[in-house]
Amino acid sequence: MIYTLRTTSGREDIVIDLLTTKIKSQGLGVNAIFHPAEIKGYIFIEGDLNSIHKSIQGLMHSKGLIEKPVKLADLQHFLQRKTSKIKIGVGDTVEIIGGPFKGEKGKITRIDKVKDEVTAELLEATIPIPVTIATEFVKVIKRVKHDEKLEDEEKEEKPKKKKFSLDDLKDQLG
Repeated sequence: MIYTLRTTSGREDIVIDLLTTKIKSQGLGVNAIFHPAEIKGYIFIEGDLNSIHKSIQGLMHSKGLIEKPVKLADLQHFLQRKTSKIKIGVGDTVEIIGGPFKGEKGKITRIDKVKDEVTAELLEATIPIPVTIATEFVKVIKRVKHDEKLEDEEKEEKPKKKKFSLDDLKDQLG
């Protein structure tokens, strides 16, 4: 069965390392440990309930075990590879469509492709507040041209027309 372990948010990787070390050293009956990046503060553990209880006993950053089993079908969408990614660039204006800042507008300042998160500064706030949000919770409102460098290079590659003055023409004709 798969059970859910509540952890301190942001410490999931530490808990997983501690759990795997304890499980290997004591030879407990835990089959798998899984932490989806989309869910902060939770780890899913597959194994029998007694072994899981022994493995989390006295574990740092663990807040408790939810003893209600989780169905694999409920976790299936975390295991599937995401094919469509929203193309967001630095400087784009976005609307936050989920989370505590739902409905706010912001400007993208940083993109973390590994974690699939963006950092945006809220536009309507009196002080610019940087907020890190998963890309699935933002909707692009206005795009900034990210091809400015390419356009500049294309302009330089075009042959420039040479301007002649009347004196230059007289010198050439001679």
